[in-house]
Amino acid sequence: MNTLILENEDFLDENTVKIYGRRAKHILEIKKLSIGSAINTGLINGNLGIATVKSIGSTNIILEVSLKDESPAPLSLTLIIALPRPKVLKKILQTATSLGIKKIYLINSWKVEKSYWQTNQLSEKNIREQLLLGLEQSCETVVPEVIIRKKFKPFLEDEIGSIVKDSIALLAHPCEKIFDSERVKKNIVLAIGPEGGFTEYEFKKFIEMGFKQISLGKRIQRVETILPLLVGKLCY
Repeated sequence: MNTLILENEDFLDENTVKIYGRRAKHILEIKKLSIGSAINTGLINGNLGIATVKSIGSTNIILEVSLKDESPAPLSLTLIIALPRPKVLKKILQTATSLGIKKIYLINSWKVEKSYWQTNQLSEKNIREQLLLGLEQSCETVVPEVIIRKKFKPFLEDEIGSIVKDSIALLAHPCEKIFDSERVKKNIVLAIGPEGGFTEYEFKKFIEMGFKQISLGKRIQRVETILPLLVGKLCY
């Protein structure tokens, strides 16, 4: 936890908060803070600042907060990603959030196992939990928007046009040619398929919708590996 993320309901008054549960336990057992210690903090979708420990109870901590700094600017990148297996989904949501991505589409693909759509990791509560962990890691406060689309073809034909408007649309797919990231100078929509890539049909549909193929080479990478690699090349 690099930043303590606060909710509106944590506030007792304008400058005082009371926290319980995981966050309080982390501050005491991992950060090992005591009365008078300070920690970076931020209000969800609000400003960043400093929280100072005022008192420690048996199940809660009371802190005094000062929030004067703006959250870092988001990346100009929208992520479209084929739904990964549940354990990887948790990593992807945390990683995408910590990278500054603010809009994430989870879509279907022929290679996505049907059972993945039944996981409780897709519940609003569990998705938000992973997003908050990503915010704690990256020292920012703005929660990304996660949009779920279970039907591949309607998504491509009915929605993708408005998503890629005024952006460069890029499709990550294994090939021999390495992508030259220096050409990217505007908003990006990045689509990443399941491990091994989209099917030939899905690949062609993306190309028909104006996507350009990019790759880091012929090696097949895990989704959780390729995401930070590509975002690093494209945005940093």
